[in-house]
Amino acid sequence: MECPFCPPALDIAQVILENTLCHFIQQPEPVLVGSGLIIPRQHRETVFDLTAEEWQETFTLLHRVKALMDQQYAPDGYNIGWNCGQVGGQEVFHVHLHVIPRYGDEPLAGKGIRYWLKQDDNKRNR
Repeated sequence: MECPFCPPALDIAQVILENTLCHFIQQPEPVLVGSGLIIPRQHRETVFDLTAEEWQETFTLLHRVKALMDQQYAPDGYNIGWNCGQVGGQEVFHVHLHVIPRYGDEPLAGKGIRYWLKQDDNKRNR
């Protein structure tokens, strides 16, 4: 199966910012306005497979992304997160960091990335 984050499938027109090792892409999403992904150029399956240099370049690009989002969207907060493995919610097995601006007038404002995980109906039956 072709990876959507590797050439030739990656649509370079979606790349908003980049550095030597990573891209930041945005896709039109009617609910999560402004959200995007930081993706290493090299195919790596999970965050645990990144090199030290890729970690550093991801961190550097994250700060550039935040500055851009602050300017363009003026969010009230952010969710930043990785999904690792199928059970962890990963759907595309090329590591990508979600950068999601959050707004005070959202129906789920104040609910963080762990909100759904903390619900009683998510308890394991052992």
